[in-house]
Amino acid sequence: MLRNSFIFVLGATAWFYSVVAAADATTDFIAGLVAYDKKDYASALKWYRKAAEQGHAGAQSNLGIMYAHGQGVPQDHAEAVKWYREAAAHGEANAQFRLGVMYDDGHGVPQDYVEAVKWYRKAAKQEHAGAEGNLGVMYALGQGVPQDRVMAHAWLSLAAAQGIATAGRLRDLIAGEMQPAQIAEAQALAKKWSSRNTP
Repeated sequence: MLRNSFIFVLGATAWFYSVVAAADATTDFIAGLVAYDKKDYASALKWYRKAAEQGHAGAQSNLGIMYAHGQGVPQDHAEAVKWYREAAAHGEANAQFRLGVMYDDGHGVPQDYVEAVKWYRKAAKQEHAGAEGNLGVMYALGQGVPQDRVMAHAWLSLAAAQGIATAGRLRDLIAGEMQPAQIAEAQALAKKWSSRNTP
């Protein structure tokens, strides 16, 4: 009985410290957001790094943004990719999207459309509008995936439904090259995926 009580206390103590650490990371992240909003990039970098090193995915993603744009640090695409990858591994949709952009553009990594599509798809499954739009473009151009107007139309429709105006305009251009049955198929896919049953 004493042994079980001791194990319970150890488990409860470990849980308590993990909760405190998570709260500290969140507090540091919020401090980073406040500093970033004030354009105090040096302070934002300090707070984001502190939270990121504790595993906070949002802070990792925001560190990536700062390195990608040279905010408070010299621009360093490889370092941006490192932080995006950390956050993306935790399922952070914006980091997955931005990692896709890095592969799409060849910044910090060799250009790789297949890898870009992989990361766009992960973010799109979480309803990231930019990822949905970029995935539509990849299908429209046949980059990283076989060219497919139906898939392009469907993904662009999802992005347009979230307010990405350029996605709607591109979808409409693509529709001009499609048969009515293809448009109907694309619309059916977009409707199905809008309930997040994405491929």
